[in-house]
Amino acid sequence: MTAAALASRAEASPDSEVASAFDRGDKLDVHLRLEYRFSAHRAAIKRELSGLEGADPDGPVPLVKDLVVRSARHEIIPRLELGVFTDLALTAALPVVLRDSRRLAFDQGEGSGCVFPEDPGAASCIDRSNSTTIRDGLLPPEGVDSNGGSLDPDGATIFRGVNRHGLDQLHVGIIWAPMNQERDSTKPTWKLGAELRIAVGRTMTYDRADPESSDGVSRGIHELRLYTSMARRLAWAEPFFEVYWQAAIGARNGAPLDPPSPGFGAQQTAAQQLAGGRFGFEAIAWESRGEDERVGLTLSGRLDAHFEGRDYTDMWEVFAYAGDATAGGPLALDRDPTADGSQTISHPGASNVENFLTLGGQAGIDAHLGSHLRFELAFGIDWDQSHLLTFADPGIDGSDDNDTVDPGTDEVNPLHSPLIDTTGRRYRIDEAIAYSITSGFRLLF
Repeated sequence: MTAAALASRAEASPDSEVASAFDRGDKLDVHLRLEYRFSAHRAAIKRELSGLEGADPDGPVPLVKDLVVRSARHEIIPRLELGVFTDLALTAALPVVLRDSRRLAFDQGEGSGCVFPEDPGAASCIDRSNSTTIRDGLLPPEGVDSNGGSLDPDGATIFRGVNRHGLDQLHVGIIWAPMNQERDSTKPTWKLGAELRIAVGRTMTYDRADPESSDGVSRGIHELRLYTSMARRLAWAEPFFEVYWQAAIGARNGAPLDPPSPGFGAQQTAAQQLAGGRFGFEAIAWESRGEDERVGLTLSGRLDAHFEGRDYTDMWEVFAYAGDATAGGPLALDRDPTADGSQTISHPGASNVENFLTLGGQAGIDAHLGSHLRFELAFGIDWDQSHLLTFADPGIDGSDDNDTVDPGTDEVNPLHSPLIDTTGRRYRIDEAIAYSITSGFRLLF
């Protein structure tokens, strides 16, 4: 690149850095990034409960407390951008999950002033005597520790999930910058990108007989992500935004998110699609005279839309445990409702999830330590809109037009489990909040 271009590169934020090739004096750009991310999630799991005494029959279905979920994930994400032509780069990333864990406990608020009547609708706190999950046989009263331990019989924790680790997807893609402020300072940097996310790790499953043997983290689906972003340096600040769309384009055979066969009567059997955007700015707090060193403060917000479809949820391991056909689980499914008898199969754990939004924000520091090294540290917080976790329809009314799904016909949805999918028995997530800490460095050559 020319000297002017190299100088402007020193001013670039991550959103305006472009790996290129075959520039004068700089035949090849390579951008390497290593990122560590820790995220923690907490949410209340509530349950619809029809037939409560005193409930308005014409009002909404009553909700009762049941469980609280807490989860944590540590991961390392190496990324590569390799310039292959002018403002055109190939990208690759391979997120590695070091540990993913979750536990479910009875919802007991702050633990003071608890009342434990047998009627869940009158309870301020939940225990083994009034939990609808225990009552319906989804978990035994003594609870389940999936890592071979045992739970305190008098404690609030009722389920401890498998400690998972490994790979989910390999991300490979391409980025093109039709505009690049390194070349023309009067224009913003505009990027167009496409990324294929290929399932490469062991698929997440739950083996009730030997939970520790099923510790994979892959969702078993292949996804396509399309996105565009724009950023522009304006004096002491650099505003930016990005919008994206992401959808599954395939799944491993037999994976929990693989559409069922036969698929009659089933609606929304594909994995949830995502779309959203990120926007914010980086404020330049300090910059050296040569512009090779600087410190920037970044503030951003995000809005993600999750469209109705199937997904892993905070309850998926419990559903898989309770849906084990070999153990006679109450959530076991009938693979072919049209066949004589029951073609019993295990519940995959993944379930139909209602539309919902995620709102988030992030604040961080981006430091340039010379012309080739960048360091970043950020803190984020996300909030999920309340939504149903079990949302499968009983089926599709066929040509008889009687407004009823007829049992034993191809109108029946084989993924529908009445115990958790029927109105008045469905699970809902509420008060969901997640925190994240991200740190990493970038090398630009």
